[in-house]
Amino acid sequence: MQTTTKNPFIEADLKKTYGTRDEAIPFSTIAVEHYLPALDYAIIKARENITLIKNNKLAANFENTILALETASELMESVVGIYFNLFSAEANEAHQALAQEISPKSAAFSSEVSLDSDLFNRIKEVYENRSQLNLDLEQLKLATKYYKDFVRNGALLNPSEKEKLRQIDQELSVLGPKFSENVLKATNAFEMQIDNKADLAGLPESAIEAAAAEATEKGYLGKWLFTLNMPSFMPFVQYADCRKLREKMWTAFASRAFNDSFDNQEVVKQTVKLKIERARLLGFKDHADFVLSERMAENSVQVLNFLTKLLAPSKKAAEKDLQELREFKNSLSTGEPDIKSTGEPDIKSASEPVITSASHTEIMPWDFSYYSEKLKEKKYQFNDEELRPYFKLENVVNGVFEHARKLFSLNFTEIFDVPKYHPDVRSFEVHEAHTNKYVGLFYTDFFPRESKKGGAWMTNFREQGFASGKVQRPHVSIVCNFTKPTATKPSLLTYDEVQTLFHEFGHALHGLLSQVTYRSLGGTNVYWDFVELPSQMFENWTREKEGLDLFAKHYETGETIPSDLVEKIKKASKFQSGYFSLRQLNFAFMDMAWYTTDPEKITDVDAFENKATEATRILPKIQGTNSSCSFSHIFAGGYSAGYYSYKWAEVLDADAFEYFQELGIFNLEVANKFKDNILSRGGTEHPMELYKKFRGREPDPNALLRRDGLL
Repeated sequence: MQTTTKNPFIEADLKKTYGTRDEAIPFSTIAVEHYLPALDYAIIKARENITLIKNNKLAANFENTILALETASELMESVVGIYFNLFSAEANEAHQALAQEISPKSAAFSSEVSLDSDLFNRIKEVYENRSQLNLDLEQLKLATKYYKDFVRNGALLNPSEKEKLRQIDQELSVLGPKFSENVLKATNAFEMQIDNKADLAGLPESAIEAAAAEATEKGYLGKWLFTLNMPSFMPFVQYADCRKLREKMWTAFASRAFNDSFDNQEVVKQTVKLKIERARLLGFKDHADFVLSERMAENSVQVLNFLTKLLAPSKKAAEKDLQELREFKNSLSTGEPDIKSTGEPDIKSASEPVITSASHTEIMPWDFSYYSEKLKEKKYQFNDEELRPYFKLENVVNGVFEHARKLFSLNFTEIFDVPKYHPDVRSFEVHEAHTNKYVGLFYTDFFPRESKKGGAWMTNFREQGFASGKVQRPHVSIVCNFTKPTATKPSLLTYDEVQTLFHEFGHALHGLLSQVTYRSLGGTNVYWDFVELPSQMFENWTREKEGLDLFAKHYETGETIPSDLVEKIKKASKFQSGYFSLRQLNFAFMDMAWYTTDPEKITDVDAFENKATEATRILPKIQGTNSSCSFSHIFAGGYSAGYYSYKWAEVLDADAFEYFQELGIFNLEVANKFKDNILSRGGTEHPMELYKKFRGREPDPNALLRRDGLL
């Protein structure tokens, strides 16, 4: 980013404007050195605002206490939010290093506020008098939320306990970014250069061309470069005939940040120790019970019962899936090539993972995707590469926009006069189709780079709700790591990438369609086991011919995706559903184990993980690999004691989509109910009440098993 002499955050605060369209973030003027001065300035302003609340001589009410606190630290929240959004999406080493100062300052301020007795007494006064204050439902919800949040953050503790909580929060504020940074660096540290074309046997042309482009970009002329970024990693383990190279790639991916230069083992143990210590200080048995007391699931017993109910049918189906794959592998008349070249490829890694030689008759982890793809091709007469020509990125983006128009009457118009943090970013203005009413700004960022962490996510640069003296519309972004265009082909997505785009767009709609008054209740500020409903729900349209016809057109001929291919997609959607359900349960049980176990009993990260996942493991455990050390969702994200949410929300989305299927997947009556009762209401009511308003009843728990063919 370009350096400027003036601090854009402070200048904007003094002028009361960024001077951009709808106050869009002026990314081009923000430099790394601006964040700390802006944060210090913003904290001083926030303290002044909070002092005014505490010194108010009038009786505490909603406006002079709750609303005043809701708006007291707007600038600070913006500075920290922008910093961490770019920490994930576009961060050089200087930006990453700054997290070790930004996080503790932010955490210290949060503790200072939440542990302020005078401030809490005013919040408590509003909460206790709430029935006499003529509050509307949203005001009542916000007042209750602030009271509970303060209690959950130590407001009822004695002074020595409060000091202990401050220390814990300071330490945790550093550990999360450190974990994330280690995973990113470990991912970037591995490269596999191939200079013998024979080693590329089995790989589709798109993967070979992308690897050649990656090598050229790095200066490795005449070679092919494969990395651990998903668009490079997945095609290799899925298609490469060379088993030894698949093994190297898979093992490198599965051993990131474990016993290497960026080892996360101590970060994991310290995180778990501090989180359970914090929970006990606040009167909870463990971190899971602390988290789940504000979730639909309510407590760890219910979560474990829920997961256990899914375990038996999932494992039975998964074992059947694996046996089918074994039989298929053994039925092949010719064995796969072991290694094509006379020498080893050039591999750069943070450390050499331990490679365990394995029998060629057993399915090893690096074999699973390879043989699955071949079996799927045999059973359904197609493979994922056949789908790519129908999924040109630009067409898929237009497709999700068209879905939003047909379902929710939204128009997306690309604009070019708002700043961007990277040339890959595109920006759109969103309006209601019939009224042209402004809905919000929408950013997309689709391609991998070394300054960006892996995966896909939705985030906000500005949440919908009251700020700067008025109710504002949101600025929403989705960030992914998709297959890049090459010199001869546009970005052609895999079917999984199409589903990912629809998933994140579902989250984006939750943010964009929010219609609440207060930011803390808007958009995705809902219970964590409810937040995945809109995203997973939106994936369903990618399995329907009526949905695919809106965008799945051959990038060269313009031909709409054939009906027989769509039918194959639908049939294949249940392919190995048992295995993939068990895989999600594996992560969910692992997460719950980390956050329900006494950390004093955890001495070895890998041994603990092995025990926690024993019931959900059907493939051999490979020495030197470990999932926990790169499990960013639960150690550097918001999913600690919450990974079960994906399966929980799958039940909701399967049941919800059955409603659309009953009346038509673009039925406006059902779509309006979903928009009015789910997407627009944020956290203004309990999720189950919102769901019942949409569906007319509670969700049917068997809907997911029906969809996956596991009943």
